[in-house]
Amino acid sequence: MKQNIIKTRLLNNQPVLGIISNSTDPTVAELCGFSGLDFYMIDGEHSAVTTAQVQDIVRACEVSGITPLARVRSNDPKLISQFLDAGVMGLMMPGIKTADDTDALVQAVMYPPMGSRSLGPVRSADYLQGTMSQSEYVQFANEQLLVLPQIEDKEAVENLDEILVVAGIDGFVISPRDLAMSMGYYDGPGHDEVKKTIGSVVEKIKKAGLIVGTTAATGDQAKVLVERGVLFCLNSFAGLLKSAAGDFMKGRS
Repeated sequence: MKQNIIKTRLLNNQPVLGIISNSTDPTVAELCGFSGLDFYMIDGEHSAVTTAQVQDIVRACEVSGITPLARVRSNDPKLISQFLDAGVMGLMMPGIKTADDTDALVQAVMYPPMGSRSLGPVRSADYLQGTMSQSEYVQFANEQLLVLPQIEDKEAVENLDEILVVAGIDGFVISPRDLAMSMGYYDGPGHDEVKKTIGSVVEKIKKAGLIVGTTAATGDQAKVLVERGVLFCLNSFAGLLKSAAGDFMKGRS
């Protein structure tokens, strides 16, 4: 397993910016890497990507120097293992609502003694043919993997104090749109109550000494978030392309 560059940056209080993409094409990941983005998150929830395709996308990330992450569709240990075995270096997990959910995620991601992930002669471990011994690899992998549950439901907000103390979590990614819908605001997160809730969640996560992440549609939005202490900012591939296309098409007017 390689060093997780973005986890090192985050632990040094440095921001990272990247995208989440539902594309199954490795070329998209490769282009994002050569464009200078910090991370490429494979969307395994809202896409048709298969675990067989994940491995090729991860290879494309490695070629272009971008850190491969993934959002896995469910807190299923076997599914999580397939993504990680392919070389994904961190997970963002949707649907987390309780401390038990959070602990189950840690157990699935981490090798013993931190978790219960099984070890096989897989790609992430250099097929157990690398320079590390098995014990060295297990320890290194546990240190390098980035674990980011999503806060996207009002139940998670209600249980946040218990969730924050679960060992093995690096931080949380707040999902404004889904959180707003769970609070009864179906037209988006622009309501004062939603903004207040998100602000409170951000402060609690920061106070716990953990990483805060959320979405940013533009560089200016990301800059404001970073100034507030949000170090993990992600846009969507479709959103980034639409924004760039809009800027480009101004030349026609």
